[in-house]
Amino acid sequence: MRRTMGNSYAGQLKTTRFEEVLHNSIEASLRSNNLVPRPVFSQLYLEAEQQLSSLEAGGRGDNEEEEEEEEEEEGSESSSPPTIYQMKPPPEGCCTIDGFCQAGKDLRLVSISNEQIEVPSGFLLVGAKSPNLPDHLLVCAVDKRFLPDDHGHNALLGFSGNCVGCGKKGFCYFTEFSNHINLKLTTQPKKQKHLKYYLVRNAQGTLTKGSAICWKGAEFRNCQSSSSTCSNPLFQPPDNSGSSVAVMNEPVLAAHPVIHAGMHQMASDNLPSTVCHPVYNGKDSPQQHSMKSNLSSMARPSVLGTVTNSGPPKKRHKGWSPESPSSNEAWNLQPSLQITNRNKNDGGGGGLSCLPHTAMVGPVSSPIVASGEPVSVPDNLLKIYKTKPVIFKGHGNFPYLCGNLNDVIVSPLLYTCYKNAQSLSRAYEQYGASTIQPISEEMQLLLTVYYLVQLASDQVPLIEDLEQIFMRSWRESHLSEIRQYQQAIPQAFPQVSGQITPVTSAQLPWLAGLAASSCNDSVHIIECNYSLAEGLSEMFKMLIEGKLVKTNYVVIICACRNRTIDSCIAVTGKYQARILSESLLSPAEYQKEVNYELVTGKVEALGAFFSTLCPDGDIDVLLDKFHQENRVHISSSLSASVNKTAALDVTGTAMCTSYNFERHQIRPFQLAVAQKLLSHVCSIADSSTQNLDLGSFEKVDFLICVPPSEVTYQQTLFHLWHSGVLLELGLEKEDLTKQRVEQYVVKLDAEEAQTKFKAFLQNSMQNPHTLFVLIHDHAHWDLVSAVHSLYPQSDPAVGLVDRLLNCREVKDAPNIVTLHVTSFPYALQTQHTRISPYNEIHWPSLYNNGADLYHENKKYYGLTEFIESTLSGHSLPLLRYDSSFEAMVMALGKRFPRLHSAVIRTFVLVQHYSAAMMAVCGLSQMKNYTTVETLEITQNLINSSRQCPSGHGLMVVLRIPCIPLAAVAYERLHHVRERLALEDHFEIILGNPNSGITVGKHFVEQLKIWQKIEDAEWRPQTYLELEGLPCILIFSGMDPQGESLPRSLRYCDLRLINSSCLVRTALEQELGLAAYFVSSEISMEKVVVNDVVESDPEKLSSTDNEDEETVTEGSASEKRSPVKRERSGSHDSAASSASSKTSSTAFCGETSPVLATRGEVGKSPHQVFSSGTEDGVHNTERQRLKVEKDSKAAAKTAQASITSSSASPFSSSSVSSAPTHGSFVLQASHCSMTKVAQQPPIVYLPKLVYDIVTSADSTGLPKSSSLLPYHSVMWASSFRPLMSKMMTCTEQSLYYRQWTVPKPIHMDYNNRNEGRMDTFHPRRLLLSGPPQIGKTGAYLQFLSILSRMLIRLTEVDVYDEAEINTDLKEDSEQYYHQQEDAWPDLETFKKTLFDYTIHDPKYEDASLICSRIQTMSSEDRSANRKQEDLYMRRQTTRMRLSKYAAYNTYHHCEQCHQYMGFNPRYQLYESTLHAFAFSYSMLGEEIQLHFIIPKSKEHHFVFSHPGRQLESMRLPLVTDKSQDYIKSPTFTPTTGRHEHGLFNLYHAMDGASHLHVLVVKEYEMAIYKKYWPNHIMLVLPSIFNSAGVGAAHFLIKELSYHNLELERNRQEELGIKPQDIWPFIVISDDSCVMWNAVEIDCSGDRKSEYTWAERNISLKQILQHIESTPNVTHYALIGMRKWSSKTKSGEIKEPFSCCHVHDFVMLNVDLTQNVQYNQNRFTCDDVDFNLRAHSAGLLICRFNRFSVMKKQIAVGGQRSFHIKSKVSDTPVSIAPAQYICAPDSKHTFLAAPAQLLLEKYLQYHSHRFFPLSLKNYSHPVLSVDCYLNLGPQIAVCYVSSRPHSLNVSYSGMIFSGLLLYLCDSFVVASFLKKFQFLKGATLYVICQDRNSLRQTVVRLELEDEWQFRLRDEFQTANAKEDKPLFFLTGRHI
Repeated sequence: MRRTMGNSYAGQLKTTRFEEVLHNSIEASLRSNNLVPRPVFSQLYLEAEQQLSSLEAGGRGDNEEEEEEEEEEEGSESSSPPTIYQMKPPPEGCCTIDGFCQAGKDLRLVSISNEQIEVPSGFLLVGAKSPNLPDHLLVCAVDKRFLPDDHGHNALLGFSGNCVGCGKKGFCYFTEFSNHINLKLTTQPKKQKHLKYYLVRNAQGTLTKGSAICWKGAEFRNCQSSSSTCSNPLFQPPDNSGSSVAVMNEPVLAAHPVIHAGMHQMASDNLPSTVCHPVYNGKDSPQQHSMKSNLSSMARPSVLGTVTNSGPPKKRHKGWSPESPSSNEAWNLQPSLQITNRNKNDGGGGGLSCLPHTAMVGPVSSPIVASGEPVSVPDNLLKIYKTKPVIFKGHGNFPYLCGNLNDVIVSPLLYTCYKNAQSLSRAYEQYGASTIQPISEEMQLLLTVYYLVQLASDQVPLIEDLEQIFMRSWRESHLSEIRQYQQAIPQAFPQVSGQITPVTSAQLPWLAGLAASSCNDSVHIIECNYSLAEGLSEMFKMLIEGKLVKTNYVVIICACRNRTIDSCIAVTGKYQARILSESLLSPAEYQKEVNYELVTGKVEALGAFFSTLCPDGDIDVLLDKFHQENRVHISSSLSASVNKTAALDVTGTAMCTSYNFERHQIRPFQLAVAQKLLSHVCSIADSSTQNLDLGSFEKVDFLICVPPSEVTYQQTLFHLWHSGVLLELGLEKEDLTKQRVEQYVVKLDAEEAQTKFKAFLQNSMQNPHTLFVLIHDHAHWDLVSAVHSLYPQSDPAVGLVDRLLNCREVKDAPNIVTLHVTSFPYALQTQHTRISPYNEIHWPSLYNNGADLYHENKKYYGLTEFIESTLSGHSLPLLRYDSSFEAMVMALGKRFPRLHSAVIRTFVLVQHYSAAMMAVCGLSQMKNYTTVETLEITQNLINSSRQCPSGHGLMVVLRIPCIPLAAVAYERLHHVRERLALEDHFEIILGNPNSGITVGKHFVEQLKIWQKIEDAEWRPQTYLELEGLPCILIFSGMDPQGESLPRSLRYCDLRLINSSCLVRTALEQELGLAAYFVSSEISMEKVVVNDVVESDPEKLSSTDNEDEETVTEGSASEKRSPVKRERSGSHDSAASSASSKTSSTAFCGETSPVLATRGEVGKSPHQVFSSGTEDGVHNTERQRLKVEKDSKAAAKTAQASITSSSASPFSSSSVSSAPTHGSFVLQASHCSMTKVAQQPPIVYLPKLVYDIVTSADSTGLPKSSSLLPYHSVMWASSFRPLMSKMMTCTEQSLYYRQWTVPKPIHMDYNNRNEGRMDTFHPRRLLLSGPPQIGKTGAYLQFLSILSRMLIRLTEVDVYDEAEINTDLKEDSEQYYHQQEDAWPDLETFKKTLFDYTIHDPKYEDASLICSRIQTMSSEDRSANRKQEDLYMRRQTTRMRLSKYAAYNTYHHCEQCHQYMGFNPRYQLYESTLHAFAFSYSMLGEEIQLHFIIPKSKEHHFVFSHPGRQLESMRLPLVTDKSQDYIKSPTFTPTTGRHEHGLFNLYHAMDGASHLHVLVVKEYEMAIYKKYWPNHIMLVLPSIFNSAGVGAAHFLIKELSYHNLELERNRQEELGIKPQDIWPFIVISDDSCVMWNAVEIDCSGDRKSEYTWAERNISLKQILQHIESTPNVTHYALIGMRKWSSKTKSGEIKEPFSCCHVHDFVMLNVDLTQNVQYNQNRFTCDDVDFNLRAHSAGLLICRFNRFSVMKKQIAVGGQRSFHIKSKVSDTPVSIAPAQYICAPDSKHTFLAAPAQLLLEKYLQYHSHRFFPLSLKNYSHPVLSVDCYLNLGPQIAVCYVSSRPHSLNVSYSGMIFSGLLLYLCDSFVVASFLKKFQFLKGATLYVICQDRNSLRQTVVRLELEDEWQFRLRDEFQTANAKEDKPLFFLTGRHI
């Protein structure tokens, strides 16, 4: 290679014009004072020569090292220019006076003309003009090499000068120098402009103005000079020229370059340098080869990187040396912006494959004005040039076109792109970045030219790439500003300061021409003077004259008019123009075009051409000839073989075991997704928006909407039928028919969809308590707006999804949830989406760091896994392309320019399949007319069924989107198959979305046998039912519509997909066809042997799972010498390392002997099947290897059976792979089903698509991910960041939601009305997951668990326990009331005996209360219970909630909104706090309570007029008879149950007005108020924070009595008698959920048989019934039964009982004035109160007809009291035995109330103090004035010490113990002496302190009868400050 020295620019264009370009353009940038020159130049010149590097290295002095380091730190990105030039601000403190330098020295010629100025050697003094001093010249010293000679030539680029004022030297940039001398320029600093005159000394020695400097280029910019060349080298290496060399060699690259024109970044020793990888039309350049061979002989610098060059970088790259390696490894680093020039070996043909947009990309914001004279398109353009040029409008005005307009295509796509890049993103505007300028038009065009220049000949421009280039350039040029707003910018960008010089419109044409000069004329620049019209005319002329044969792109620039530019770009490359023009067609236009070509017979020319290719005449002639010759032989032999197979099937001796037809099964991750869906639905219900009230629904119904594909419809029916969901939801009965199932699936076509949908909506309106789930499967399929005006409304199918799913009925229905299900959710994730990001459910990752999260037995293969298979280190790639096919298509495309490429591709591929079938059948000459790939597919298809005893085979999917072309292909292949007599070997199925599947009768019978189907009428209706059928499925339809393919799919041939119009969804759904679950269990076959041809044991053991491919997946030679695959390596499946031609030769070499043999045999084609493909050979090898492992005898048997079964005459040399019934071991591996279950399908793609899918962008994400996501959306801005490889699905969704907007055609386009948030539909969800992964199963499972949850929500666990101690009731025959009595009779009731025994099952562990001498034996009570039952969970049953239930906070329904206070229209949750004080003598202090009263409840209270002080709570009159309200206020004490307490009584009260007060502890007030904002709260004083339920009951009763007194006083003033005020309150537990009433049907005598039934009624009915009881005020307590399913009729014979009442009581606060609840009690306080009330002579009545159900609530209540150590915080369980201790001991104190410790201790350990009482029920413990639970094995007898009290008859009773608890003054010594005790009976005295303990012993004279010991004193385990209780025990003497 010739080396050049000096200023020779690679020998290019040594003309005056070239020099002018250099002077005027490049130098201006080099002189810039910035370290950030424009990116334009960083790719133009600056690959400097190697020779310069040595000069530079030698010429730099040590002093420059520091300078370099400084510059490295300041280095920055290349950038695009702003519009106006601004000088760098001068350093602080320096001089800024005009005419002086920054050091303050005078430079004006008049001032220093007489001074002696030191001028270094080689420098001249020149005068510079300052714009601010027009009359003065400033003196400068400039290196003369940078000044022109007398002719205006030979000035070096750049600048070198010194300041003559301060003497500063070494200014290398004119910009820097002009700053120093204070020129204060407003335009870009240029030496040509400001260095005006030489300065000379006159005779007197004075410095004066000399001649003008001849800057010739400045005057003749637009002139074409004569081509005089500059012959003498300008750049001699002088002795001391370090600075000048550095200037000359300064590449304008940033320290961390972003390379726009696709150059690779190379890692040198420590800092990146830049190399440029050359591509000449995709081939290695000759220079590259020489560079590889000899790195030291470097190429000349290239103008746009056509010559590989790793010469010295800019001087900042300190670590560079001439010997730096620049080998191939360095090029594999990712450049910052990967627009790579790939050569064939290194880079797979280029990843910028195509323009993805359709013709219109949204509305064009401003019309492109046509101007000037019209341009005429030549009449015969297409005929002459053989292609239609595609003209993209650029900037400015575009002329009119007239004439033959059919032969050109004009698109606004580029114009839109430019416009988008001009509008700044909102992302930056929000930071107030108004000062940041968008990228200039000149820069846009220049970058576009660079981009086009670096495209390879087989690449097509991609709009996304261009947008990213603009984005990068813009960001780099405004980095400092952006950094203020965006902190997350990568640190690779250094700091930038100042502004950058812009490219001017005048410079643009030269710069563009300069860029294009390096690309071998693939880009041609035409410059116009007046308008684009002249440039277009010139281009058309050149096209006609054939001057643009090698040109792919013509860039036309008109830059002379008013500094604005007009431009357009014409694509003239035949390949590129074809792809781009076809990409501009919409799918409908594409189909129309293809149809037209088929109908008009244009394709016949193709057929004729194919005929000429075949040397033996037309293929049809050959087929007919073959058919005639072999007809007789075939018919007999084939029928024999078919019969033989059938016979084997019937006998069952050789049935294949590999077949496993999967029915519906739920995989673990499907269940996980279903649960995620359920949790999202629950979160909608739980949110405060009230958009979904799950509690109001009783069942689930659904409708599944699928695209109008018959197969998808049948497939969904199939899944639904087998899932059992319909039965589980209770929608259908057992005898399910297909017609019934069809009611739940709707095919979205115009016919039945509307009818079914209407029925669905009607159903939802009629059943408000059913939750309807509307499932929109394959939701990305039809998103066309129903109102879009471009479509005629006459077509009912257009916008159907929008019309149905987005209608107001669906939107407003509170009981419809819409679920969109799709693999490609991008189109539903725009700025106007209806789906909240919180309502998106993404399929979970199946693996996390390699761990299987869901323990799957199958591995999913999707797009990611397919792409991974193309990486190095994998077995043969699953994604491939067919280079031979692509080459033929490209050649035919040039020959037939008028035919659409889809037509050409289809005809070529069908031809290849036909030829391959013929080759396999013995016509060996036909192998030359197909490709290796097609031959492989066909061989494996035809042979697969022969290798299985049952005839199982492979499926080949041939994807032909265009339906007419698919029909043509089907007919042709059908014909060829019939001629070759292959009808029974494989089926050809035409898969049309609009019709079902048609399969031949013979194959239907086979499928029925395999799937064990007996129905005579059965036909396969889904592709899944074709499992194991050897077939070619021609899959048509513009888009797949959700059809699933069976596991027998082996090849997915996508070579015919529409590769010109690429959007992400379209691309991924095509590849989604091949998505696949592979069995992850390792088969025996894999363990035993690997798929290699040699039997070398080393190779067998060392291959890495290579059994995944058979030899036929590529040539055998390729297998033998595996080549390491690079990421971008060509996966042309026939050639991994060599060219396609070489490998196909290798393939033919391998197969030709077999094929030749076939050709010779010729006459009997069936023999082919018994032998000969490599698969056959290979399987034989496998058999042989297996056989070797067995004994020799077994080997002989197997070999014999194989040989004998073969019909082939050459089976001895090539053993047959035909199945035998003799050896089961061998057969399993023969069946293709075994193999395909363990490996995913192989996918063939068009080259364009392959390149896009397998190439990655700079973030490592596949290129396809950065494409436009969907054809009906568009990017919101070009200024969008790249997607990142690390993005999760959620982050991708947010990315699309920010950066995409729907086009007007999209159904979400108008979804932007009422503010941002209102556009989300609250009940709409989106489930997205990879294709074929099991989404249908997941959403069906979701329906199932949703139904179960709703049932569970409408059910509660209620306690269901039979009453206890019923055997202790007196079975008297006396009944006090009639069974039909509604109310008790007062007089009768007074005679009723009180039943002391506790019957409530919750007190099963409580002490029995004796009312007489018990007859029960000592064992009886304990025998009823086993010890472990004590701690077992209480019995519950699940009950369905009725409409009269009480609810917790999770219930939301329309009726409750106002009641709960959640309706925003009512400010109900505004509440006020009121103090309410009253004095109580027992407490010895005033009690102060607080009421929180919501505004809506204030009418229940009385307030004082002036101060609004709370005076009282209103009470009604006894005489009130109104049915509209409940008279008794209800109080519910609660703790720890703010969420779960059943305080919503709205439905229980049936909407009646009532007063309900929640009684809460002070520390819980805030949380209760939050959850129940519309409830009245009564807040207990803080001293009760640790108290039990007794305190709450005590305060409720005392408050109510005090309020009764206040109301009596208030209403007495109104003339109402005090006894007329209603005295009752209701005290209710917080777990009462429902109330029941017994209805009795009596017939005749009351003792005779009667029937009764229990039903749920409202609490309102019960309370109003009780409140209307005659003489109701004479009863002190009224209650009801606890509900139990075990209630016996005997228990309700008596309608009213006098006994204990619990849980829900009506309390007469007037009568019980003197009976108090014990405020200290935690347990049994109601039993204690009942006993004291009865002993006071008060009536306690239980209504047995009414019962209350109590819900089991697992939190709060009694459980909220935890007993723990006071010392340590660690939760250690403390046994009840430790709850008491001896006084003054060192026992661990506990942090619990003393009373609680006492009660718990007595419950579990009272036998320690009452040993005689244990199980001694006839001698109970005497308990005075209180009831304490002493455990179930001790009985107590309660007596009251009060005078006149009612007590049990204790005469004759002897007690085993005495319990005195805090006894008051009523207990006296004489009272105790009435009772008799057993000898040794024990006494237990409990007091508040030790002092009162002693006083009590003295006062009651206990020492007379009881013996005490010092050690018998105890206390609760409390610290002194916690006031422990003390007790003393004694023994009866």
